[in-house]
Amino acid sequence: MSHYDLIIIGSGPSGKAAAIQAGKLKRKVLVIDRKDRLGGVSVHTGTIPSKTLRETVLNLSGWRERSFYGRSYRVKDDISSDDLKNRLHKTLDYEVDVLEHQFNRNHVETLLGSAKFTRPNEVEVATQAGETVQMTADKFLIATGTRTYRPKDVPFNGKTVVDSDEFLELGQLPRSLCVVGAGVIGVEYATMFTALDVRVTLIEPRESFLDFIDRHTIQEFTHQVRENGLDLRLGSKIEKVEDAKSHVEVTLENGRHVRTEMLLYAAGRMGATDALNLKSVGLETDHRGRLEVDRKTYQTKVPHIYAAGDVIGHPSLASTSLQQGRVAACHALDTPTLKESPWFPYGIYSVPEISTCGMSEEEAQGRGIPYEVGIARFRETSRGHIMGLEHGMLKMLVSLKTRRLLGVQIVGEGATELIHIAQAVLNLKGTVDYFVENTFNYPTLAEAYRIAGLDAFNRMPIPEEFKVKRKGKA
Repeated sequence: MSHYDLIIIGSGPSGKAAAIQAGKLKRKVLVIDRKDRLGGVSVHTGTIPSKTLRETVLNLSGWRERSFYGRSYRVKDDISSDDLKNRLHKTLDYEVDVLEHQFNRNHVETLLGSAKFTRPNEVEVATQAGETVQMTADKFLIATGTRTYRPKDVPFNGKTVVDSDEFLELGQLPRSLCVVGAGVIGVEYATMFTALDVRVTLIEPRESFLDFIDRHTIQEFTHQVRENGLDLRLGSKIEKVEDAKSHVEVTLENGRHVRTEMLLYAAGRMGATDALNLKSVGLETDHRGRLEVDRKTYQTKVPHIYAAGDVIGHPSLASTSLQQGRVAACHALDTPTLKESPWFPYGIYSVPEISTCGMSEEEAQGRGIPYEVGIARFRETSRGHIMGLEHGMLKMLVSLKTRRLLGVQIVGEGATELIHIAQAVLNLKGTVDYFVENTFNYPTLAEAYRIAGLDAFNRMPIPEEFKVKRKGKA
């Protein structure tokens, strides 16, 4: 029986980061993954595939050039599922190759198989070779991520009624698509296929969606996606989903029906913890299979067992999972490290993109913080004209009391790249004056920061040092 300093269950972003960190610290570390290739959900069915698919769609459809050449413009007239999957498989192969190289370089051992706890410091692994092996460790990190939520009343068949994992293996592009669930995954796929000129209906039972995003920003986004052709139905609870062979029929509680060639069910995910036998080590999960941890150390209530990534819930981002894994490994191996930044960017790779960092208007109001807003439209920038952007907005919230930046919300082309300027200013406690004082490359979309900064600056009380001192009459 082999013994390790740290055993990591799962090789997604948090597991990968933890393993490499442990390797850098010259500790004996093992990564166990139940799939036949390393990388986890992020590489094989989540982050990387969906973003690769998005880039392929935008390139082949000529989406970015349509404002110049018309809505009928396409780089490739007949786009097939093979066109989408060819680039996808090349990207995934590259990601796995890089990950395996990183593990080898840092002396990280790997084992493919399904792991479960048998004793507090022992796991049993059913390997893909058909063997069962036991191994022990001083510390453990659960980084198993999530799996798709599949309600029993939805007739999944892997072809016309699919979840988000199966959707990536579609045999042919549907002419019409119904997406159930306006969460991040549902919104990304729905807007992506709208860009391919597929007739898409997005159904959300609640009256709102993406509630963690500033409401004004969501209103701007909603206007754009509806203008692009997406049929967005909010407050539409589903009564029945029927597989009618030639089509899928969705009956809504309000009496309406949606008939499409394919249905993608993307309403929620569950923590992939049911096979770990957590009760044997005294751990319990919530109703969605997620673990509770100390958000500073990522320790569970069992001190030598840690958890990180999507399995611990919000924000469930690959980017934050990477940080969580690194911090968890350092704490588990008694190594001091830099703490995580309080401000991180949230990116949604829809069409158009959404990205935010810092407070929303609702949060500022809830905290009772007096604030001012500055807004820049991408069409107001020269770069926006060059790129043919008709939409896009950068919104900035600034404290009236301290003049500090409170938050930035961006919807439009390049939002997930542009947001990092806001992240830097927020973490360095910068003020609106930064955007007014500094020069931005011209022409760039980043210039929108200066426009929004000036917009807020000109609405705010004039600082004492800039007030004109008029001499009194003699």
